[in-house]
Amino acid sequence: MDLPRLISVAKGELPADLVLSNCRVVNVFSGEVEVGNVAICGDRIAGVGDYQCAREVVDLAGKYLSPGLINGHTHLESSMLDVAQYARAVVPRGTLAAVTDLHEIANVAGLAGMRYVLDYARRLPFDLFLMAPSCVPATHLETSGASLEVQDLRRVLRWRNCIGLGEVMNFPGVLSGDEGVLSKISLAQGRMIDGHAPGVTGKELSAYIAAGIHSDHESVSLDEAREKLRQGMYVMIREGSSEKNLDALLPLVTDRTYKRCLLVVDDRSCADLLRDGDIDAVVRKAIQRGLDPVRAIQMATINAAEYFRLHGLGAIAPSYLANLIVSDNLADFRAGLVFYRGRLVASDGIPLFTSPGLAAGGLDHTMNIKPFGVEVLRLPVGEEVQPVIGLAPGQIITRKRLEKVRTEGGVVIPDTSRDILKLVVVERHRATGNIGIGLVNGFSIKRGALASSLAHDSHNIIAVGTNDADIYLAIKEIERLQGGLVVAAEGRLMASLALPIAGLLSDQPLEVVVGKMEQLEKEARGLGTTLAAPFAALSFLALPVIPEIRLTDLGLVDVNKFRLIKETRPETNN
Repeated sequence: MDLPRLISVAKGELPADLVLSNCRVVNVFSGEVEVGNVAICGDRIAGVGDYQCAREVVDLAGKYLSPGLINGHTHLESSMLDVAQYARAVVPRGTLAAVTDLHEIANVAGLAGMRYVLDYARRLPFDLFLMAPSCVPATHLETSGASLEVQDLRRVLRWRNCIGLGEVMNFPGVLSGDEGVLSKISLAQGRMIDGHAPGVTGKELSAYIAAGIHSDHESVSLDEAREKLRQGMYVMIREGSSEKNLDALLPLVTDRTYKRCLLVVDDRSCADLLRDGDIDAVVRKAIQRGLDPVRAIQMATINAAEYFRLHGLGAIAPSYLANLIVSDNLADFRAGLVFYRGRLVASDGIPLFTSPGLAAGGLDHTMNIKPFGVEVLRLPVGEEVQPVIGLAPGQIITRKRLEKVRTEGGVVIPDTSRDILKLVVVERHRATGNIGIGLVNGFSIKRGALASSLAHDSHNIIAVGTNDADIYLAIKEIERLQGGLVVAAEGRLMASLALPIAGLLSDQPLEVVVGKMEQLEKEARGLGTTLAAPFAALSFLALPVIPEIRLTDLGLVDVNKFRLIKETRPETNN
C-alpha cells in the first residue's frame, strides 16, 4: 500500500485511480444509506464524499454500493467444486471473503489437502481465511484418512491467513476435560475459537464457553440461540442447503442483539450456489422475511469482519479494501458489478477473471477399500425391535427411533412400506474392512440405492437403499470413480458424478457439475424420495457430533451418550 499517495487522494490533492460516482452507499457503521462518490486508490478506499477527479469515473446512476460479503462459516468442499470453480460461483454473487476450517479435506488428506486448497485460492479474486481444524477426526467413533494432533495445529496456526481455531465439534471432550481437546484449545488462546454445540444448555453450556469458545452455528431453536447469546456467544444464523435455521432464529435479531449475530451458510451445494447464490441468498431471504436490508447486510459484512478481526474488510470507509457490490436495489439485493480490491471482477453474474489450471497435487487416488462381497451387507436379526435413524425435515439433527423390523431368512431387510431402509458406511481410507450397517427412516425411496463419498466428516462411503445388490453396485461404482455420487436401481447405474479430488471435489466446470448433480437428484426423485436435497441429507448421517443417532464405519452411534450402540466387528467383514 502506498500510504502517502492514499492520504493525498483522500485529501483531494491527487486524482483517484477510480471514482464510483452518484451511488447510494450502505454505511454499515451508522446503519444509513448515504448519497455520494467513492474514491479508490490502488486496492483501498480513500474516501466517501464529493470526489470527482480520477483516472476513471464510473457513474452508478443512483445504484446501491455495499461492502463485499463475508461468509463467516462455510465448508467449500460441500459444494463439490474445486477452488477455482467455487470462486466462479460465489464471486459474481458478491462473496469476496470466506472463513473455512477445511476439515472436510483435512479428514481425507491432512495438511496436504489443506495446502492444496489454500495455495489455489491465493490465485483467485477472493480472500479465503482458515480456521485451523480442531477435530480431525471429529471423534474416536469413526475412521478418518488423517489425524491432526497438537503439533500439527501449532504449525497450521502459523500459516498465512490462518486466523483462529475451527469449530470445536467434540463438545463431550471439552466437557469431560479431555487432555487432547483442551491442548488444542489452549494453543489458540488469544484468537477466535469457533464452537459447535448442538443442544448444549445450562451449566454444560457455561463450561463449554468457559474453555474460550466464542461462537456457535448449530442452534435450531430460538430458545437455544437466545441462551447462547446471553452467555456471550456470537450466534451464527445458518441457512444452508440442508440446514435451514433462518426462519426459527431471525426473531433473535433486534436493535440490541444484531451486533452479535452473523449470517452464514455452513454447507451449500453447487446447484444452490449457481441457481440461488451464496451468502447473498441468505441476505435476500432475511430481507424477504422482514429484516431491514441494511441490517441484513451488516450481518454478512461488518459483523463477520469484527468478530474474526479481519481488519480492512466489511465496510465502505477510508483505508478499507475496495471490495464492493453494486446492486439496483436492496430489497432484491442481487450483485450487478463486483469489485475486488478496486478491480472489476464480475458483471451481471459473469466472472471476469480466468481460472488457473487444475493440479490435483496427489489427491486424486484416495479410495483404499478392502475388497468385500455383497454378502457382507447382510444385517443379521438380533432383537425384534431395533434402533432406526429418523431424519428431521429441513434439519441435520436426527431422532432415535425404535421400530419392529422386517426379517427374512434370518436377516433384517428394508421395509419400503414403512420407509425403513438400509444404511451402509464403508471405510475407504485405510482398508480396515470396517462396514457399519444400520436402518434409516425419511428417504422414502421405493427402489434402488443412493451412495456418496461425501460423508461428513471422515468421508467414508455412505449408501442408502432398498436392497443389497443396488447398494453394493453403487458403492463399487464410487470406488471405480475414485469418489463421487451415484444412483443405482434394478442392477443398473442411473446417474453419477465423479469427485476424484480427495473423493470430495470435481475436476469439471461449475455448470457441468451442477448439470450432473441435478440429473442425480432427478433420478433420486424417480426412486421415490421427496427430500429436496437427498445427497446432502445422506452426507450428514455419518457425522457423530450431531444428535441423536448416527452410523459410522465403526457402527451405530448414540451421540447424546457419545458411545457406540452397535459395534462393527472388522474380522467379520473378511
